[in-house]
Amino acid sequence: MAEEDPFCRYRSPLVSRYASPDMAFNFSERKKFSTWRRLWLYLAKAEKSLGLPITDEQIQEMEAKLDSIDFKMAAEEEKRLRHDVMAHVHTFAHCCPKAAGIIHLGATSCYVGDNTDLIVLRDGFNLLLPKLARVISRLADFAEKYADLPTLGFTHYQPAQLTTVGKRCCLWIQDLCMDLHNLERARDELRFRGVKGTTGTQASFLQLFEGDHDKVEELDRLVTAMAGFKRAYIVTGQTYSRKVDIEVLSVLASLGASVHKICTDIRLLANLKEVEEPFEKDQIGSSAMAYKRNPMRSERCCSLARHLMILIQDPLQTASVQWFERTLDDSANRRVCLPEAFLTADIILSTLQNISEGLVVYPKVIARRIQQELPFMCTENIIMAMVKAGGNRQDCHEKIRVLSQQAAAVVKQQGGDNDLIERIRADPYFSPIHGELESLLEPKSFTGRASQQVARFLKEEVHPVLTPYKSKMDVTMELSL
Repeated sequence: MAEEDPFCRYRSPLVSRYASPDMAFNFSERKKFSTWRRLWLYLAKAEKSLGLPITDEQIQEMEAKLDSIDFKMAAEEEKRLRHDVMAHVHTFAHCCPKAAGIIHLGATSCYVGDNTDLIVLRDGFNLLLPKLARVISRLADFAEKYADLPTLGFTHYQPAQLTTVGKRCCLWIQDLCMDLHNLERARDELRFRGVKGTTGTQASFLQLFEGDHDKVEELDRLVTAMAGFKRAYIVTGQTYSRKVDIEVLSVLASLGASVHKICTDIRLLANLKEVEEPFEKDQIGSSAMAYKRNPMRSERCCSLARHLMILIQDPLQTASVQWFERTLDDSANRRVCLPEAFLTADIILSTLQNISEGLVVYPKVIARRIQQELPFMCTENIIMAMVKAGGNRQDCHEKIRVLSQQAAAVVKQQGGDNDLIERIRADPYFSPIHGELESLLEPKSFTGRASQQVARFLKEEVHPVLTPYKSKMDVTMELSL
């Protein structure tokens, strides 16, 4: 029963529940093993062009069977041989009998294994980057829309000077722009392992070409170009350096940290009832508490982002224990951590795009919270206004201090509203500025250059980095399960 019913077997929720079809395919066996066949084809083509006795008929036979993979046969061969690459060599050779003798000629297992990994990592970045750009674009629209809306700032999660809703959003965007740059850099710095042989010395290929070093270098260059890379690593062991995996997962972990911070902010704002993620008409927040509107999308992002951030430990430890030219204790670990990092990053970006496309702002709640705290924040302005009206700064400070403590007692001990301004209005000492109090309490006068910073930031630092992705922006993200 367990073999027939898919629900009787564990399935990773990263694929079955969350990830996009494109990213799931990128790490699929179909993509992996068809890429192995393409690499064998590239190698044969390059070897033929450099004079090895390989025929057009053999090349054509390989080309015709690139995607015709007998996975059942390959599995049986691997069970018999205990070697995945040789199992697929035999499976490919079975459907390409004329080319059987030249498949994998001069190569080691890492020729297909590592080079395929590098192709998949590059393609993974190419899937993530437009998604990240779309999130930045949606948040940029949000920041522009609310660039002027004052809101209470927080430091230490305690009320601080006012900022604007749009300016706060720019803090999120700035982190994501750094991530965009880092992902682009990590992708662009990827090189091909190339054609290096068993321990990276290219000895087998030097033998094939009878000691002709130039042909061996040209072979490496040709295959690298066919695979779509501009450069190959000049030196490798049997594998490319596992430091590369550290660099790849490092930028993804950093992205996870950014998303976790953003979604934590949204969760806190949801508690304050100032900003909420989208909540669908029939969505249920709690099976028991019908009134609840839980920020489940943001919670999902935080949950998965923690997983993404911790995955960096795998390549760090793997790279540190690669003895000499390589050991095989990297293989099983990399089968898990590399796909999971990209799948997880894919999921949190899709979810964050969905969130950013439906953020709901409650200006009246924001204004009420400002009014609760602004009287305390405007005391310095009141002191300055009194001094300009001829008052003594120290006397005024003492008056304000006493009234502020009285108002704070009402808020903290009685649960009432902040009545500091009413107390100032009622105190004849402040009569010279009673007519100015409304203007002194205008929230926008406390936000400094926030709106100007938003405009400049979006113009100079955000829109330029989004330009290469403009053609891929018009995609709306529906939430998965």
